[in-house]
Amino acid sequence: MKNLSINQTKLYGLDVFFNEIVNLFNKKKLPNQIIFSGQEGVGKSTLALHFINYILSSKEENKYLINSKEINVKNRSYNLIKNGSHPNFYLVDLLDDKKNIEISQIRSMINYTNKSSFSDNKKIILINNAENLNINSLNSLLKVTEEPNENLFFIFIHNNSKKIAKTLTSRCLVFKIYLSFDQSIIIANKIIQDNLFNLLNTEFINHYTTPGQYVNLINFAKNNHIDLKEYNLKDFLFFLIDNSYYKKNNFVKFNIYFFIELYFLKLFNSKKNKNNFISFYSNFMKKINYVNKFNLDYESLFMEFKSKVLNE
Repeated sequence: MKNLSINQTKLYGLDVFFNEIVNLFNKKKLPNQIIFSGQEGVGKSTLALHFINYILSSKEENKYLINSKEINVKNRSYNLIKNGSHPNFYLVDLLDDKKNIEISQIRSMINYTNKSSFSDNKKIILINNAENLNINSLNSLLKVTEEPNENLFFIFIHNNSKKIAKTLTSRCLVFKIYLSFDQSIIIANKIIQDNLFNLLNTEFINHYTTPGQYVNLINFAKNNHIDLKEYNLKDFLFFLIDNSYYKKNNFVKFNIYFFIELYFLKLFNSKKNKNNFISFYSNFMKKINYVNKFNLDYESLFMEFKSKVLNE
């Protein structure tokens, strides 16, 4: 399941949000359209999948373990969702190398909603990266969410660093998911079963803000045999650019601009003539946005960053 944390069977640090959602659902006060909005890596998709498993496994032998906030890996719904074959669950997400959720995906989802649910149970549509719905796919989606069947639920996951259509949020109950810096550290340590300070240079720890960001960075480092305890941000950027990881690794492809911004921030704090630096930074970030928007040659951009910024 692309971009989703189906293997994270324990829910850490989001008990308050989970309990509130479950309480509303059990009292039949939860709307049929809800949004989980928050920073990348804060645990929105994990929270959604735990709630979905709580609903779908409620009549199963090995149902969701509500007291420990844990998915029972023996339950039927967990394994069917993991295999992409649950009859009452439908996922809409960005396709590989696409920048928007396309209208064809929404049409397929609408066809699914028109079919009767298995055993007359709840049917759940999970739309990940909802901020990437384009105008056509959004308009098509809004029609089906206006008056959904009472057994049909829509859950949207929204990265709050990007805008989401007001026409969608106005139809939904929005849960704003957030964690403090200390909570993020504690949760990440539980997930990796180690201490972040043993694995990461403090430059990364101080700038990263969510458990998912920490975990993804550590997994990338382990998979590529990189000791990020010894690397600072500048060394790491040199490594990524020199080895062209932005071409061959999805984690780097989606995060290298974030690392670049972090490095600019670090330089800003050390600059005496901040006005000139802000002008250079602003122009460079405009180039990045332009390259992303029109899918242009990003390699020359990284070479420019290396020569004019990293080698400064």
